[in-house]
Order: sequence, then C-alpha cells, then structure tokens
Amino acid sequence: MIIDFTQNINPESLSPRTQFEEKVISFLKEWLSDSHDVSVQTSGSTGIPKIFQIEKSRMLNSAKMTCDFLNLKPGNTALVCLPVEYISGKMMVVRAVERQLKLLIATPSSKPLVNFEQEVDFCAMSPLQVENSLDKIRFLKNLIIGGAQVSESLKTKIRKQLSPDIHHPSPHIYETYGMSETLSHIALKQIYPLAEEYFSVFEGIKICLDERSCLQISAPKLNPEILQTNDLVELKGENEFKFLGRIDNIINSGGLKIHPEELESLLKRHLHNEVAFLGIKDEKLGQKLISVIEGNRDSNVSMQLELAFKEIEKKFSKNHLPKEIHFIPQFPRIPNGKINRKELLHLF
Repeated sequence: MIIDFTQNINPESLSPRTQFEEKVISFLKEWLSDSHDVSVQTSGSTGIPKIFQIEKSRMLNSAKMTCDFLNLKPGNTALVCLPVEYISGKMMVVRAVERQLKLLIATPSSKPLVNFEQEVDFCAMSPLQVENSLDKIRFLKNLIIGGAQVSESLKTKIRKQLSPDIHHPSPHIYETYGMSETLSHIALKQIYPLAEEYFSVFEGIKICLDERSCLQISAPKLNPEILQTNDLVELKGENEFKFLGRIDNIINSGGLKIHPEELESLLKRHLHNEVAFLGIKDEKLGQKLISVIEGNRDSNVSMQLELAFKEIEKKFSKNHLPKEIHFIPQFPRIPNGKINRKELLHLF
C-alpha cells in the first residue's frame, strides 16, 4: 500500500490488505481526529514499558526537524517498516503527513526489504533490519538507523556493500540519538558516506552536562521539561556530542571505572558476533569484568578476539581485559532488539 499525502487523505476510503496496514490506518485515524494528543508506548529499554500521551503539535515539530535536516520535499517517497505501536513507527507516519510524502508501507520484520526493488527517498530501520537488508540499502537515498547503537561491524559491512557505483548515487546513512520522551531522535551522526564521530543536534535543541558528565537536553518544542539522561557523553562545542555509554552500565573493578560500551565498540571492529561486557560480583574487586559473546567459539573467533584484546590493552590497560569469556547461543533482548543487559547479567 502507498498513501500519498500530497493529496487529501480520507482513512475510511483506504483498503488495508495486511494487519500492519490496518494498524497504520488506525493510527492515521487517531492522528486526524479532534484529539490534541496521541498515545505512545515506550520500548522499555531503560525501564518498565509505559504508555503516555504526547501533544500532536510537538510530534509535528519533531517531524519538521528531521525533514528539514534531511532536506525532504513534498512528493518525496518514504518507507515505514517499524511498528506503529512505538514512537519510531508513529513518527514515520507523522513525517509523511508534515512533509506531504508518499508513504510506502512494509510489514515490520527482521527482513523488511526482502522483495523490495524501488528507490525511496527516506526510511528508518533498526540495526538488525539493516544487517538483513544490506543488499537493498542502495535503494534508500536517506536512511536513519535507531533503536540500538550501530556496531562497528555493521558500519564496516555498510561501507563494503556501498563501494562506489556509477549507476547508483551513494545513499546518506545516519545513526540516531533519541528516546520516546524526545519524540524519536534529537541528533543524527552520519556513518556513510562520511564516518562522523559526533552527533549533531537539531536546530532549537540545547545540550549540556550534569555533574556526572551525563547529557541534559533542552528541547522546548518537543518536551516542556529539561530531560535528564543517564548517558555519559563528551561535548564538542554547543551542538555536538559523542556517546560514551550509560552510567548505569559502568563497571567498578578494583576502583577502576570501565565503560562497557567503549570496550564493546572496540571489540566489534574485529569480531562479527554480538558482544557484551558485564561486571559480576567479586569479593576482591567488587566487580569482576567478564565478556559474553553470542554464538560459538571457533578458531576464527579466537583469532579475532586475540587481535581485539591487544587493541583494548594498547588503548586502555591490561585491567580492561575480561577475567572470563563466556559464549551463549543467543542474547536475551527486549522487543526493539536491544540486548537485555539485566537479564544477561542475571544469567551469570
């Protein structure tokens, strides 16, 4: 199904063929109703999932920021392949409404582009969806990736897949930073064709650090409150920041504070498997650093680990190397695909 928002749309006249198309039309009816608010469900990645109300005017402000940043025009095409129960899918529909886009609807799955053969101006996907759609991402002129951090191994796969091709212009691919409370993202970082290190915040967004070096966000057009995160960041000027990790995930091992996300990012430059660093209780150290790897150990993985651990020791110290290495078939995950660290830690 394609919904053309350059025309006046009557949701009642649309004929859904799939359950997901029904959900999109149901949200569209809610959006076009007289209500000033929309119900949104959080993913539960940083706490217990909850439902809260958001003003439609603030969602339109968010949509405008993204469309302006990507220079989208009326009549451009967009593809929604994310669940509309969450802010990520809802905002794709709202962006199509705000910018008068032609919205293509694909049922959310881990392989949403499996039968896809046409160019699209704009799409939002999760890292797992991108991982399973590498042979198709050249069709997407602007792709934003959110819901979880984009691993170094996925960035490498994207660059290899999109080596220069005179027949197809290079797409622009971005990693997003945001949360339900910021109505999707408030900053983007290009990962292709440029490989940017810092996120750039949208116009009208102000950022600063609290006393813990965690990010504070002032986005009055999106949320009337100052948003306090538990994300440790490094600022660059007034409008750029680098994500270091979540303060809740910091591992204190013998007085050494370790950011697991930094180690995971380094490891994934060499290792194709998903990996997590955890701190488990230890009488001497307080917390003992361990690494957990998704999949099976073989000679190739062992060689990749050896290279990665040498790089970790060189960049940080010997104390940043894990005391134990564990392999498990599959990581526990929350619905949006992020690793469920609490459950993973509970296993050990």
